[in-house]
Amino acid sequence: MIAIDTSAFVRFFEGAQDRTRVLVREAVREHTAAIPPIVLAELFSNPDMREDLRVALSSIDLLPVQEGAWQRAGILRASLLRRGLKAHLADCLIAQSCIDNDAPLITYDRDFRHFERAGLRVI
Repeated sequence: MIAIDTSAFVRFFEGAQDRTRVLVREAVREHTAAIPPIVLAELFSNPDMREDLRVALSSIDLLPVQEGAWQRAGILRASLLRRGLKAHLADCLIAQSCIDNDAPLITYDRDFRHFERAGLRVI
């Protein structure tokens, strides 16, 4: 299972021609792609999203939310904030979802590097 972040999906849909787009395409084609629930909410928040993209995204599995995930995400965020690092709540929820499910994350967002110390694998 490979998790895909909002930034990677957006660039994928825009037709970016780079390694990350190839990784997203392969994960979707091989049915190894998974979406952290907050990423699905972020993507569906776009009022201009085409219906065919909504349907396509809905066909990709969601990462399951594990028992205690909300608490662990809050503790993770607190640990980053304590160290003076950027820790948006949505990013903490995405990172915790990936950590809980042992799923690497495909992303363009460099802020996720702060979560590697907690066990997140960023691609």
